[in-house]
Amino acid sequence: MIVEIKIPSPGESITEVEIASWLVEDGAAVEKDQEIAEVESDKATLPLLAAEGGKLKILAKPNTPIKVGSVACIIDTEAAGTAPAAKPAAPAPKVEPAAAPEKRVEPKVASEPVTSTESKVKISPVARKVMEEEGLSVEDIINGLKRIGKHEVDLAKSGLSQTVNTIISQPLEATREEDRNRMSSLRRKLAQRLVTVKNETAMLTTFNEVDMSRVMELRKTYGKEFLEKFGVKLGFMSFFTKAVVEALKQHPSVNSMIDGEEIVTPRYYDIAIAVQTPKGLMVPVVRNAETLSIADIEHRIAELADRARSGKITLEEMTGGTFTITNGGIYGSMMSTPIINPPQSGILGMHNIVERPMAVNGKVEIRPMMYIALSYDHRVIDGKDSVGFLVNVKQMLENPEQMLLGGRRPDKLLLGL
Repeated sequence: MIVEIKIPSPGESITEVEIASWLVEDGAAVEKDQEIAEVESDKATLPLLAAEGGKLKILAKPNTPIKVGSVACIIDTEAAGTAPAAKPAAPAPKVEPAAAPEKRVEPKVASEPVTSTESKVKISPVARKVMEEEGLSVEDIINGLKRIGKHEVDLAKSGLSQTVNTIISQPLEATREEDRNRMSSLRRKLAQRLVTVKNETAMLTTFNEVDMSRVMELRKTYGKEFLEKFGVKLGFMSFFTKAVVEALKQHPSVNSMIDGEEIVTPRYYDIAIAVQTPKGLMVPVVRNAETLSIADIEHRIAELADRARSGKITLEEMTGGTFTITNGGIYGSMMSTPIINPPQSGILGMHNIVERPMAVNGKVEIRPMMYIALSYDHRVIDGKDSVGFLVNVKQMLENPEQMLLGGRRPDKLLLGL
């Protein structure tokens, strides 16, 4: 029986996609529900699955536009096809009776395949012969080393010097070659959106700086306990997400967007987190972040980021955000002007943390500082709200306990101010 595999729809507004790559060869044998290709649209990448097992015949060329609903390939369920080369299965382990004594297996260097460690270690013929006679492996020798002395260091330096001299002595050849690669649908759409934002919004950027001492102190003090209890690492992004949500509550216009001649201000806070993937920049959304704890946010961000990088994230998981956070600091960025993610009106840019001398209570102290940037659409957000929002984010990161009090200072709350 011939089974047609058609291009699925990534979303209502998408009518055309591309086959980013075929994961199996033409004529190969495939199994039911096996991932056979990656389908890429201008918004997301999704897998193409085999509906039945059999011999695959590819009809759609990769990196070529194809309509949603078109037949990408067919599967002949009655043909065996050519099975792809597979690694030999490891022999099943022999289960000994519980009362039987454990047998000691002596390693045999000569008959065992070369391990990855052995391939990286130079062994003299004399040493190899002794190792074979004694039944020792490279791992046994390495694990048995108790001390690295000057002799071992000199030997390593000698080998390194020879390698460096060889590289330096090789003449450099001039080249005029070029690499040309077709832009993917995702990259083309991203380029169009970026240009549109620059041309159709009154985008401005305001900056501030944050002393990250308290957040870093919390991570250092409670990081291990947090991981043991919640099963996820305590990162920076959850603190920023919490601070952003509380600051948005105080400055609703930053959470707004233009719809025709109306300004829409959601009373919920869906925070989009920019994630760099092999396919390009993707922005999955943490929905109703105002209802989540620090641990919930960390779990959700980790889950969405993994799905985005593996190409398994859905279109629904990347749409509908009300505000975006992007972190260029993980790549070493000191300062930047992030571009708004339409139809949103604001985006917060995080940057790298650098120890700098700061004036604290009349004294100079070294503090871990981060520049933060808010890019915003001036058609929706006034300067007062943009600056106030960023100041609120700064205050809550420098005093994280304020996040529990709606961004208010405990002493002012005590006094009823």
